[in-house]
Amino acid sequence: MYVIGTAGHVDHGKSTLVKALTDIDPDRLPEEKEREMTVDLGFAWMALPSGREVSIVDVPGHERFIKNMLAGVGAIDLALLIVAADESVMPQTREHLAILDLLQVRRGLVVVTKTDLADEVMVELVKAEIEDALEGTSFQDAQMIGVSAYTGEGLEELKTAIDAILDETQARSDLGRPRLPVDRCFSITGFGTVVTGTLIDGGFAVGQEVELVGSGQKARIRGLQSHQSHVDQTQPGVRLAVNLSGVARDEVPRGEVLTTSGWLHPTYRLDARLRMVKGSPHSLRHNQGVSFHLFTSESNARVRLLDADRLAPGAEGWVQLLLSEPLAAVKGDFFIIRSAEDTLGGGQVVDPAPRRRHRRFNPEVVERLMMLDQGTGEDVLLTVAEQRGPCDLTALSQHSNLPSPEVLERIAVLEGQGHVAVIGELGVDGDAVVFSTQGWDVLKSQLNMALQSYHNQYPLRRGAPVQEIRSRLGLSLPVYQRVVARLALEGSLTEDGQYLKAPDHHVSLNPQMEDQANKYVAALEREPYSPPSDQPLDPEVLAVLADQGKVIKVNDSIVFAAPAFEEMRSRIVDHLRAQGSITVAETRTMFDTSRKYVLPLLEYLDQQQITRRVGDERVLR
Repeated sequence: MYVIGTAGHVDHGKSTLVKALTDIDPDRLPEEKEREMTVDLGFAWMALPSGREVSIVDVPGHERFIKNMLAGVGAIDLALLIVAADESVMPQTREHLAILDLLQVRRGLVVVTKTDLADEVMVELVKAEIEDALEGTSFQDAQMIGVSAYTGEGLEELKTAIDAILDETQARSDLGRPRLPVDRCFSITGFGTVVTGTLIDGGFAVGQEVELVGSGQKARIRGLQSHQSHVDQTQPGVRLAVNLSGVARDEVPRGEVLTTSGWLHPTYRLDARLRMVKGSPHSLRHNQGVSFHLFTSESNARVRLLDADRLAPGAEGWVQLLLSEPLAAVKGDFFIIRSAEDTLGGGQVVDPAPRRRHRRFNPEVVERLMMLDQGTGEDVLLTVAEQRGPCDLTALSQHSNLPSPEVLERIAVLEGQGHVAVIGELGVDGDAVVFSTQGWDVLKSQLNMALQSYHNQYPLRRGAPVQEIRSRLGLSLPVYQRVVARLALEGSLTEDGQYLKAPDHHVSLNPQMEDQANKYVAALEREPYSPPSDQPLDPEVLAVLADQGKVIKVNDSIVFAAPAFEEMRSRIVDHLRAQGSITVAETRTMFDTSRKYVLPLLEYLDQQQITRRVGDERVLR
C-alpha cells in the first residue's frame, strides 16, 4: 500500500483534483466548504489502472496552515506538486517544494492544473517557470502533466503516470515496530475512540494491546479499518483508522504515536544532520529557538550547532535538538524546523536518544555521528542482519566482506550490546542464525500477530497448529524449532503439544454455548451406545468438549460421551483378552446397538493402536 500527498499554493486546485481523481471530497470541515479552501488535512483513496489501491492525503496550501501541511506529508511515498496554469509558481509552491526536498520525498509528479483556464502558450510558459523552480531539488527531473479537473483532460494520464512510478517504488519495510503518528482523533457512538494516521512501520491486529507513547496510556484495538473496509491485521504503508478501547477522545491529541509497548520512548533531545533551505532569508544561529516538526507532532526546540556558529542558507551541519516537549523519534526519521514565518531547514535523525549534551566543536562527537550516519564496523554486520536476516555465519561473512573469525568477534560484541539476537551457537551449530534486534522483534511481532489472528478467528480452539504458524513465518524447520523454544523460554508463547498459543489465551464458552454443550452431552448420555447423530452443535463448541475430555469423536458423525466410550473400550479389551478376537456382530450384540455405531468405534480403536483388524475380526495389538 502506498500513500500519495498533495502540495502546492492555496487555490491551485489540490482538493478539486483529488475529488476528480477519487470522487471523494477531502474537505470535511464546514469552514472549508464555506471558504472553498482546505484548512486541515483531507483524505481520500482510489484504484489505479493496475488495480493498485492508494491513499491520498490532501494538505492545505495557505501559509497560515503550514503546520497542518507538515502533519500530512511526513509519511508519504509519492508527492503531487500542484501548480495552477493561470497563476504559475507562487510563494507556497516554493515552500512546499522545499519541504518535500528536505524530507527527501524523491518520488513525485508535477501536476499543472486548471489547463482549461489557460491557452497552450501560457501552459508552456508555466512549465518553464516550474522547471526553474525545481532545479537543484529532488523534483528536478519530475514528470509534468497538465490536467483539468473540470473537463477531465489529463486525469487518466496522471493515474497511469502514478502507477508507473509506484511500480518502481519499494514498499515500506516491515521492521516489526508498529508506529502510527496520529493525525485525527474522534469518537463514534457505540464504538468509542477512533484514531487515524499512516502506519509507517510494522502491523497491528484486532485484539492487540497498544500504547500511546506520549501519555504512556495503554489501550486495546477493538477494530481496524482501511479505506472504510474492516481488516483483522495490517501491513506498513496503509492509511488506517484504529478503534481503541480504554482511552477517551480528548486524551489523544494530534502528534501522539500509537505503537506496541516496550520499544519506543519519547525523548527530549536528539542528534541529527541538518540542511538549510537554499532560499531561506536568514541564517540559523547556535541555540536559536525553532518549531520542530516530525510526522504529525510539533514541539518548540533549541538548535545546538555542533560544528559551526551559524548555518547559512543551503549549508549543512551536525546539530543537537533540545525539545521543550518529549517526542517519539526513530533513527532515520526526517524532520522540518521553522521560524514563526518561514521554513528554515530539515534533516534526518541520527541518534534519537543521546545520553548527554554534546560539547561543541568536539571531533569525537562529529566522528561518532558520521559513523552512525554512514555505518562502519559492527554497523555493517548489523545492517546485513537487518536487511537479510536471519543470517547464518556464511551469509554474514559473504555480505559483510569480513572473515568468519572476525564476524564471530563482532557479533559477540553486538549481542552483548543488545543489538542482535543469536539463535543457537554461531560457529558451532550449522543451523544457528543471527537476527538484528529489529529483525527479532519483527519475527516476534509477526508470530504474535499470527497467533492473535488465529485466536480471533478460532477463539474456541486451544491453539494454532505448529506447522501452520511455521508456514506463515517462512522459516526452515531447524530454525523454527529453535525460535519457538527460545520464545517459549521468554514467555512470549506457550507450547501445548502440537499447538502454539499466546500466553493469555484461554478457551471459555459463553453461557449460551455452555447451555448448548450441556444439553448435547446429556443427550449422548441418555443413549450411551447409540448416541444421536442429528443433534446440532457448533463444530467449535464440539471441539472444546473434545479437548475437555467430555466427548470422544470417533468419526465426522459419531460422537460418544467420554464415560460411555471408556466403558465400551474397556469391555472390548476385556473380551479380547479372554477370547482373543471379536467381530462386528459380537460387538453389536455386546452393546445392543447397530453397525452404524460399532464399525466407527472399532475403526477408531484401530487408529488408536489398541486393536488391529485381521480379516473380519479384531485382535489386540
